[in-house]
Amino acid sequence: MKTNPGAVTFRGNPLTLVGEVPAVGRAAPDVTVLDNGLKPAKLSDYRGKTVVLVTVPSLDTPVCDTETRRFNREAVGLGGSVVVLVVSVDLPFGQGRWCGAAGVDRVVTLSDHRDTALGLAYGVLIQELRLLARSVFVIGPDGVLRYAQVVKEITKEPDYEAVLSAVRALR
Repeated sequence: MKTNPGAVTFRGNPLTLVGEVPAVGRAAPDVTVLDNGLKPAKLSDYRGKTVVLVTVPSLDTPVCDTETRRFNREAVGLGGSVVVLVVSVDLPFGQGRWCGAAGVDRVVTLSDHRDTALGLAYGVLIQELRLLARSVFVIGPDGVLRYAQVVKEITKEPDYEAVLSAVRALR
């Protein structure tokens, strides 16, 4: 498996990402993760919709909390043809509790904790921490990757406007 030493940093300290970020314009990798009820969920289950695929290290951290709440607010204006998926390696039950406590109801949280298949397929698994890097991918209704952003410093939020522009371009 390919590794990318120093691809991201945590408070300026370099970390290694495992896997390879898929190329924009190619079919998005279809992987299976778990929903909050421990049921398998595949990315292809959302085919026909524009998918905003957000990966975060842990919902239980301030930046991930802020980011997920922001995407929850943005999801309201994106319409029914867009789904926002937030994936972390947090346990599914913990994700469900976090969403309930945070009032997050417009995004779908999914867990990659079992085998980190999504992290590996999208090149965002942090080798040293077994967490996912902060990233956002936009997948078109046809299953083709249309946008990719891996945030260099994982304590920083993504460029929301660039993500939203990519989503609007698919309408």
